Amino acid sequence: MRKKGLTHFSKNGNLFSNENKYDAATRRESIFPVSPSLPISVSREANEVSSIGLGYIHVYTGDGKGKTTASLGLALRAVGNGLKVLVIQFLKGSEMTGERQAALNLSPGLEIRPLGRNGLLHPGLIMERDRVQAEAALDEAIGEMTSGRWNVLILDELNTACSLGVVPEERVLQLMDQKPDGMELVLTGRGAPEKVIEKADLVTEMREIKHYFKQGVPAREGIEK
Repeated sequence: MRKKGLTHFSKNGNLFSNENKYDAATRRESIFPVSPSLPISVSREANEVSSIGLGYIHVYTGDGKGKTTASLGLALRAVGNGLKVLVIQFLKGSEMTGERQAALNLSPGLEIRPLGRNGLLHPGLIMERDRVQAEAALDEAIGEMTSGRWNVLILDELNTACSLGVVPEERVLQLMDQKPDGMELVLTGRGAPEKVIEKADLVTEMREIKHYFKQGVPAREGIEK
C-alpha cells in the first residue's frame, strides 16, 4: 500500500500522484531536478567566482561536421549551471536559425549575435565589405570579452574567417592574449592557423569520414540550421 502524498510510476512509465492522476509538474521535477541553491532562472553575474577558475581557450577545427554544434553544447551546459554565455557569429547573417531561437528562450543566460552576412564566403570571392564587417565583429568581441559581463565567449567561425584572410591572424592572437581570468574562450571553424592552435589550451579536430551532404542532402532545419 502506497503512502499518502507519494508519487509513483505506473507500468507504462507515467508518473501519477497517490490519487492516480497525472502530475506533470511532479514528473518534470523528478526527471529534471533543479538545485535549490541555483534556480535555473537565475544567472550568476559574470564577475562572480565560478567553478571554471581561470578559464581556458578552446579551438574546435577540422573539416568535419560538429564544431559549432560542440560549442553550443558547451553553451547549454554553462547556462544550465548559471553561467552567462555570448556567441558571436563571424560568418553568419540575419537568417533565423534553431540555435538563435533557442537562445531567445534562454535569455539572458545565452545570447547569439550574428555579425556576418547571409551566404557562404569562398576564397577568391571575398569583398572588402567582408573584411570590414569581420574586423568590426572582432572589435565587438574584444569589447565584450573585457566587459566583465560574460563567463563564456564563443567566437563562431573565427578560425574560418582567419583562414580566408578576412581577419588578420595577428589580431586573433592578440585577442587570445587579452582573455581575462575567469572566462572560457572558444574559437570554432575549419582551418585554424598553427599559431592559434599552439596558443590554445584545448584543440579538437573534427575529421570528416562520411557525410550525407555528398549525396545531395540539403541543410535541414533543426539539424544543420
